[in-house]
Amino acid sequence: MNFKTLLFILATASIATAAPKKSTPTPAKKTYDDDGDGPPVQIDSQATLDATDLAEFSTLSPVTQKLIKGALHLTKCRLSYKFGSSDPAAGGMDCSGTIHFLLRYMGLKEPPRDASSIYLWAQTFGTLREVRTGSLDDPRLKELRPGDLLFWEGTYDVNRCPPISHVMIYLGREKATGARVMVGASDGRRYRGIKRNGVSVFDFVLPKADSRSVFVGYARVPGL
Repeated sequence: MNFKTLLFILATASIATAAPKKSTPTPAKKTYDDDGDGPPVQIDSQATLDATDLAEFSTLSPVTQKLIKGALHLTKCRLSYKFGSSDPAAGGMDCSGTIHFLLRYMGLKEPPRDASSIYLWAQTFGTLREVRTGSLDDPRLKELRPGDLLFWEGTYDVNRCPPISHVMIYLGREKATGARVMVGASDGRRYRGIKRNGVSVFDFVLPKADSRSVFVGYARVPGL
């Protein structure tokens, strides 16, 4: 399945019926999961939502709605976490690969591929909000909006500057629970208390004080 075919599937919302082959390799040098509270796990379980399940969805711009719908369609594909992949046809993707794919789907040409480069890209365009915090009540998060990129350091060992190791997309709050949620790829983050593997919806929670991972900021997607 080539990229143009995947774009068509996303555009027609039929990606939920796709059944790509499955693969769950562990990224090199990773020693703890994305929540920072234990060893990496391999759980073949993805969570999904419909756009109508999100409290703020109807208030968003058409462009942001398209981005979120595209991301949520991917969560219906049973895609595992696959380190180094940005292609759903491979059966899985990693965190930055998922974002890279979605940015291409949105029509951005040659978007950055790794989390650190995506962070620097947003910084260059002036959309980055650098916020190192462990509290969702931090007033600096008041400008966070659905469709924004989320960034972490320390979720696994990387040799980059800055050492950004994880990126996802913020979805806002669920209507049913009021909980903050995000979308992307992980091999250990949770949704509703259950660890997930793959391209999925996840709870947006910040690392604990004793975690090796650190939330470092958020950004509007440049060019959208």
